[in-house]
Amino acid sequence: MAQILRILGADLDRTETWIRYDKAMCLDCVSSCCTLPVEARLSDLIRMGVVDEFEKGEPLKDIAKRLKKDGVVERLNAKTGLFTLVRLSNNDCVYLHPKTRLCTIYDQRPETCRNHPRVGPRPNYCAYKPQKLR
Repeated sequence: MAQILRILGADLDRTETWIRYDKAMCLDCVSSCCTLPVEARLSDLIRMGVVDEFEKGEPLKDIAKRLKKDGVVERLNAKTGLFTLVRLSNNDCVYLHPKTRLCTIYDQRPETCRNHPRVGPRPNYCAYKPQKLR
């Protein structure tokens, strides 16, 4: 008799377990996508309200230094100009509400988040984990 393997939730580190994305999945997910590293551009940081418009002329490394101190940015990739947002010790995005599992800056969120899962480690697939597994 063949054993049937049932995936109750995707393994974030194994993209082959990710499920083809459907927007209805977001309704009962634990926001596993919000535990992936989030890259942000300077324009995202301005929209998020953590960088002022007048700072656009400053060197990115200076902005990154301040944002690291403020606990917003983990690092800057100087080659690409991409900042990586801080994640908490459980890998949650710093802007993910711990109880509701909703984004606290949804209307100002970075383009990476706005375009997920169309872009990312496995485009058009999601690391879906239903809330009932929590």
